[in-house]
Amino acid sequence: MNKTLHPAGWPKAKGYANGIAARGTLVSIAGQVGWHPDGRWETDDLVGQCRQALSNVLAVLREAGGGPEHVVRMTWYLTSKRDYLAAGKALGAVYRDLMRAADGTVSYPAMSAVEVVALIEDRAKVEIEATAVIPD
Repeated sequence: MNKTLHPAGWPKAKGYANGIAARGTLVSIAGQVGWHPDGRWETDDLVGQCRQALSNVLAVLREAGGGPEHVVRMTWYLTSKRDYLAAGKALGAVYRDLMRAADGTVSYPAMSAVEVVALIEDRAKVEIEATAVIPD
């Protein structure tokens, strides 16, 4: 079981956790971009690429026997802060849809979002890496 860390007196984190304490099997998931597992790009839309990239992260996690509730840390690398902020509501809906655990709760791990000049894959607008801990 993961424990959310929230220091007393801090404002409530929105859409992420300040920290997570966990015990179990550590799963490190490499940065995933918004292409399909066969390497085919379906869209150049940021929200669509975020949906696919996050789906790819969760597919790797399922290989280890985990689910969204086991993600303790994520970093999103984005080529446009402006596009990310403009797509906030749509991205929130995608996130809540995909990061919903079996019990219906949405997982909010410790997260960072970073604007980068470019990603290695030219069409990529986002790359998401994650760390998960599956309880023993």
